Amino acid sequence: MNLKNFVMGIAILVLTIFVAIYGIGTFYSEPNYDDFCGQFKTQEVIESSEQCAGVGGSWVAYENGELKPVEINSNGWCDRDFECRQEYETARETYSRNLFLMALPLGIILIAIGIFVFGLETVGAGLGGGGVGIVLWGVGSYWQYGSDLMKFLLSLIGLVIVIGFAYWFNKKDKKKKRFGVF
Repeated sequence: MNLKNFVMGIAILVLTIFVAIYGIGTFYSEPNYDDFCGQFKTQEVIESSEQCAGVGGSWVAYENGELKPVEINSNGWCDRDFECRQEYETARETYSRNLFLMALPLGIILIAIGIFVFGLETVGAGLGGGGVGIVLWGVGSYWQYGSDLMKFLLSLIGLVIVIGFAYWFNKKDKKKKRFGVF
């Protein structure tokens, strides 16, 4: 592959990722923190855990150098966004999971199309690489929420699929060369 084809392959890879990310983002919006917590919940001075709970907050203080929710009114302050932030984080986790469930099959399909459909190496490599990027984007968005077992299983399944693609493609490619087909 010459330098021009390499650059074209990279351009196809990057643009494939952009199309997927912005395409999914156009039809499936990311949760917005302000939709859950807003700018200002209250401007009143809150001096007790009861007042704090009344505005959907949690009284927090430092204990042994760490921030921890506490029930008593000692050396702490009101985290006013506690409850709405919990709702936001739940929505964010759901969004990330759904994004992952969209990106993973899309990426695998693009890898397969790039490897098996396009005879032009530049286009095939670009689409395949774009598929890898989309898989990484989808997995990366949900990675923080997943358990170690799930991460292990996803990585193992991905590895097996890619090794299977590589064997199948190279076996198919060897048959073409053996019969003089390029």
